[in-house]
Amino acid sequence: EKRDTCDLFLDIYNPAKGSRTAIDGVEKPTILFLFGGGFIRGTRDDADYLPWFKAMTEDGYRIVSIDYRLGLKGEDKVGVAQVNALDKAIHMGVEDLYSATVYLNDNAEQLGINPQNIVIAGSSAGAIIVMQAEYEIANKTSWAAELPAGFNYTGVMSFAGAILSREGLVDFKTAPCPTLMLHGTADNLVPYKQIRFLHLGFFGGGKLVERFKKFGYNFNMYHFIDYGHEIAMSMETTMDLQTDFLQTNVMLGKKRIVEA
Repeated sequence: EKRDTCDLFLDIYNPAKGSRTAIDGVEKPTILFLFGGGFIRGTRDDADYLPWFKAMTEDGYRIVSIDYRLGLKGEDKVGVAQVNALDKAIHMGVEDLYSATVYLNDNAEQLGINPQNIVIAGSSAGAIIVMQAEYEIANKTSWAAELPAGFNYTGVMSFAGAILSREGLVDFKTAPCPTLMLHGTADNLVPYKQIRFLHLGFFGGGKLVERFKKFGYNFNMYHFIDYGHEIAMSMETTMDLQTDFLQTNVMLGKKRIVEA
């Protein structure tokens, strides 16, 4: 994909030979992954992610790891004062996630991917993008207009993510797809609870789960007590939580609510 500032690429890690790509006739989803790095840095093939990619492919999942434009490249830090810059960076990422999704849709047959069975996952900045992307779809905003009509992902996995809202509390107009959230309660990079200023809010997993519970959405939420932002990189060590979520909530379509 050619974007204004750079070329964007994606890497596909296919299920390992001989791995189980289906359970009882239900195929495992493709995991579309977005790396972390505070919208400042990060790469789709960072060595830190490779052990998780390998473990997932050995378990019969396909991973697609994508580039997105780093909207805060050159910034030192991001706080509420830079909210417009943060908002822009998040939505650049959402745009690039959607364009990668459209690419997978358009080339599904050639790539061997079922475009109706894609779970989006992200770490840190990538987790913010995937949570925001599903929020835009649920609210049918103009951002989501690039996607095929009626399209949605089959699940979201957020490792220390958040949602930015300019309308006060996060309000899903339609139910989001099944969502797995992991967040450290002592995270001071991506807020576990919230940062609010008038109608503006940046809501982390600890706050979002209250909305998911109130409206009866399909979610799994793990609060890591006294852990910080390292939960953003816990993909490899929380495989059991992910595969439980993927197999039960996504593949079988059961509303198995977990908060732990």
